Amino acid sequence: MTQHNQYGQPIGFALPDWQPAIFPPAAILTGRFCHLTPLQLNHAPGLFAAFLLAPDDRDWTWLGASQPQSLAEMNDWIANKIGDRGLVSYAVIDRANQQAVGAVCFANIDVQNGAIEIGHVTWSPLMQRNVLGSEALYLLLQQAFALGYRRVAWRCDSLNLASRRAAERIGFTFEGRFRQAMTRKQRNRDTDWLSIIDGEWPPIQQALSQWLAVENMDQHGRERQKLRCFFSAN
Repeated sequence: MTQHNQYGQPIGFALPDWQPAIFPPAAILTGRFCHLTPLQLNHAPGLFAAFLLAPDDRDWTWLGASQPQSLAEMNDWIANKIGDRGLVSYAVIDRANQQAVGAVCFANIDVQNGAIEIGHVTWSPLMQRNVLGSEALYLLLQQAFALGYRRVAWRCDSLNLASRRAAERIGFTFEGRFRQAMTRKQRNRDTDWLSIIDGEWPPIQQALSQWLAVENMDQHGRERQKLRCFFSAN
């Protein structure tokens, strides 16, 4: 029901118990198939080797950076993320072999308003078309809402359909498109925005946790039922 103030104007719903969220600590987030650990320079060799498994650099087309072409460039790429105080950066570690297979960050962290973004998503071929990417995002969503955030955002180039579909697959809702929001690599970028808000999280969490559970996902990451089945059930 819409609320009104003493002048009859519509206003947002009250948050009498609201407290600012907690800035994400440098903590390890552990799942069945991967864990997220604070990104460090010693992850450079593993990440460089993982990214080199791609036949070309098409996975970097819509990213702000270009694919590092040497270990020194990989070190610089990591150092830039570590040095950015606005980011909380993670390496994604495959628990099967303890190899670094990707990187991801919390970004645009607004503790006062309880808003945070999952960004800088950089998966190697070792994370594509398997359970690792989805579980890594699930761990970040769990952490964000546990720390008191009301909104977790995802944004991507409007032409990067794979990124938008990956977000929608795990429960993000498309909000709209900011036209000519950025320039990137001497090109225009329109930005698509998606989000999950705290009231939506419980059924999304239930669907994701059921999908990842041992009853559905075997030790090799092979699913018995697809994720969409759990969303429809909830």
